Amino acid sequence: MARRVESIAPVGGGREQGIDGGIRVLISSDKIPMITVENLTARFNGNTIFENVSFEVYKGEIFVILGGSGCGKSTLMKHMIGLYESTSGKVVINGIDITKADEKQLKKVRKDIGVAFQSGGLFGSMTLAENVALPLQEYTDLSPQAIHLIVKMKLGMVQLAGYENHLPAELSGGMKKRAGVARAMALDPTVFFFDEPSAGLDPVTSAELDSLIKSINAGMGTTMVIVTHELQSIFNIADRIMMLDKTAKGMIAEGDPKWLKDHSTDPRVINFFNRKVPEQERKGT
Repeated sequence: MARRVESIAPVGGGREQGIDGGIRVLISSDKIPMITVENLTARFNGNTIFENVSFEVYKGEIFVILGGSGCGKSTLMKHMIGLYESTSGKVVINGIDITKADEKQLKKVRKDIGVAFQSGGLFGSMTLAENVALPLQEYTDLSPQAIHLIVKMKLGMVQLAGYENHLPAELSGGMKKRAGVARAMALDPTVFFFDEPSAGLDPVTSAELDSLIKSINAGMGTTMVIVTHELQSIFNIADRIMMLDKTAKGMIAEGDPKWLKDHSTDPRVINFFNRKVPEQERKGT
């Protein structure tokens, strides 16, 4: 079926892909793209995870990748940071296509991005200070004294001042998440990636982490890409979202989550944002 594009609302809103494959464009923007994903396809052993995914992430925004379990959210993020090689398509970060970049270009990109993994990604045998210092030691020529000062500052920014000599095992789940954020901030990146930041946290700790993410975004102007399916966090922090669907093997919606919740006509989007069981599942089919 030929792809059709229908202009619905030139200001505000979002974009959604209908079940028939048509794209309904519901947003326009003249903002500066920091990341451009174009016709990205991921396959493993002949199994297509998603295909022909295209979107842009604008400078200074909090952009959330969401969808149900198994739709490829974390896989997409790992393609965006260069951990996985794509089957086809491209990912451009700050003007560099990482799908074609050489090692020198990749090092430049990696220096300019920070990644906070789902588990925190901390080395268990190293103190928090040693964990946060790692990227500074790898990518800069700073003196040990300068690195020590930066580490203290970054840990202070995530309310972990005084925990420099603690091991990850001595921390709560929320503290480990914040320590992972501190390490991701070590090089003052222009783009942050977060993989399921609220996973495994209680509601209060999750809300505190949401607040921390928003304060970093506001204070540093950092562009943020967040993978999550936590609805409360999505509504609290997201400027825009893009939604993947396992059955569609691709993107089905993009835009303001609050707008999509109230105005989408796609039942898959409506069910997700309103926590509704699909009609066929209610009927047992």
